Amino acid sequence: MISANQLTILRMVFVPFFVFLVLERHLGGALAVFLLAGVTDLLDGLIARRFGQKTPIGTFLDPAADKLLLTASFILLSQSAVGLTITIPLWLTITVIGRDVLLVISIVIINLTMGRHLFPPSIYGKATTAVQLLTVLMVLVVNYLEISVPGMIYGFYLAFFLTIISGMHYLARGMKLVSYSQEKK
Repeated sequence: MISANQLTILRMVFVPFFVFLVLERHLGGALAVFLLAGVTDLLDGLIARRFGQKTPIGTFLDPAADKLLLTASFILLSQSAVGLTITIPLWLTITVIGRDVLLVISIVIINLTMGRHLFPPSIYGKATTAVQLLTVLMVLVVNYLEISVPGMIYGFYLAFFLTIISGMHYLARGMKLVSYSQEKK
């Protein structure tokens, strides 16, 4: 039987294939790989919970695999040079990546200065990831089917606002931890 961590690693392996397929304008294949990556994401979580396969490495690898896929997708699908009819707005890509960079830097600083701390995903973070994945899926489907979807900008705005809200929530959690730590001294 395949383990949850093996599925997570498989999701990471899908990323270069996804990038290649988009760059070669094989959008059906790119869409299939993206959906397959989504299925492995669902399955690895299910297997980890159902069969007691939650591991420290899995706790790190799963969000890393999500971020790898999302970052590659946002960068790629926001480039007009790729030749897509509908692209992710650059302002959204900058916001998504900027939030993640800020969070990673904050987590590294907290862990280096205060010792190891885990930051489990919040409901805002999970909702943001889901909407970001749906945003990528929406752009892939619209381009693959060569259709126009009125109001697509509202999906981009939703992803933008959730990204900002979850980023602020995570930063508030980090500041609360730092504040609490300093009160103990």
